[in-house]
Amino acid sequence: MSDFTALLQPNRGQPARSIELVSPDAFASWLAAQSPRIRALLAAARVTGKAGNRAILPGEPAEDWSTLLVCDEDEGSPWRIAALAETLPEGCYRLKAGAVGAAGLGWLLAQHRFDRYRKDDAAASGPRVLVTGEPATIAPTLALALATATVRDMVNTPSADMGPAELEAAAEALAARHGGTLTVLRGDALERGCPMIHAVGRAAVRHRAPRLIELVWGRPGDRRVAIVGKGVCFDSGGLDIKPSAGMRLMKKDMGGAAHALALAELAMTARLPIRLHLLIPAVENAISGDAFRPGDVLGTRQGLTVENTNTDAEGRLVLGDALTRAGEEQPELVIDFATLTGAARVALGPDLPATFANDDALADALLAAGRDVRDPLWRLPLWDGYDDMLKSDIADLVNSAEGGFAGAITAALFLRRFVPAGAQWAHLDTFAWRPTARPGRPRGGEALGLRAAWEMLKGRYAPR
Repeated sequence: MSDFTALLQPNRGQPARSIELVSPDAFASWLAAQSPRIRALLAAARVTGKAGNRAILPGEPAEDWSTLLVCDEDEGSPWRIAALAETLPEGCYRLKAGAVGAAGLGWLLAQHRFDRYRKDDAAASGPRVLVTGEPATIAPTLALALATATVRDMVNTPSADMGPAELEAAAEALAARHGGTLTVLRGDALERGCPMIHAVGRAAVRHRAPRLIELVWGRPGDRRVAIVGKGVCFDSGGLDIKPSAGMRLMKKDMGGAAHALALAELAMTARLPIRLHLLIPAVENAISGDAFRPGDVLGTRQGLTVENTNTDAEGRLVLGDALTRAGEEQPELVIDFATLTGAARVALGPDLPATFANDDALADALLAAGRDVRDPLWRLPLWDGYDDMLKSDIADLVNSAEGGFAGAITAALFLRRFVPAGAQWAHLDTFAWRPTARPGRPRGGEALGLRAAWEMLKGRYAPR
């Protein structure tokens, strides 16, 4: 389900069952105020006041039941009632007390399913509708849920059905919805204009040829913002081939592109007063007789030369040309999303996108936004002392430093070489995947850093 419109409705006095939230600290006093029948029922159900305990509470008459949830999350958490949206029977519900607030997002996303490859489940429960007394929050919550579901669905889609052409089609549909202009440079035409994108993608079969996808939207006189997303639709590792275990999830290596498309749609839907430039270098890092090789020296759109020391460090190559192209339009802000390094996951695990920025105020704004919307980021340094790790004996720089030290940082330093002068730049090295399910957050593709970036953009550029 990706059409969430019916699941969050304004309160018009319609019949709805009550959801009562009780904190663990308040449970004992709440329980003491209940009838003997309710206390006996909760004791039989082993509801002890531990966070996550839940129960159906019979009313008078018994068919007028309500729901209890023992909840230790505050009103700022999107996930505080998500578990109920996954498990309650079909019907209409409202909170007994307090505002829905951020919890509306979790309620919607808990009912999202990636079902493209499944037969209909006749036993699946119908929709659970939440009514809210805050009608002004409904539209932005629906937009954010749709953007998150878009990322999840795109990342979950196998590479056979999510190649460069499909990313182009997604950008084309986005441009059509919002009146943007799409341009695409494909195949051998990239060799002169974007040689690193061409080198990485040239081994793929013709219908999966590499391309640089660009979408421009907004009034020409507005402040310019570039959003760049890594679109490696499958990463074999190239001739430095990955082991099978490392290749298993490489359908998600276009997760940066999915984030970029979703963030662009949020900005366009909200009519932010910006001149938006979306760039997606879309490739498959395949293996063939024409694959680029370890030791090759690659040209770049910027004019630097890059000694390719690792064909499995391809994401930074395609992003380098895209960042250079973004800089030609003189944006004031550049944000890129990429599933770039395993080193970031080793350092920070799956939940925290490693965040790099060349401006402290921008970094602070992103981190604060992430805290506000419970989409946490963690800043890592652009440590100048590690620039020497990118030195090459025969070219201007290498794409992958030897030794494995500070892999996420050296990748970010590589990208920094292609960032336009004078622009504020943030790089989010995101996992785009959730390995363990939580309420409202199934295992699989996930938007990590999207809500933080959107909150920052909203704060920086007020909607029209």
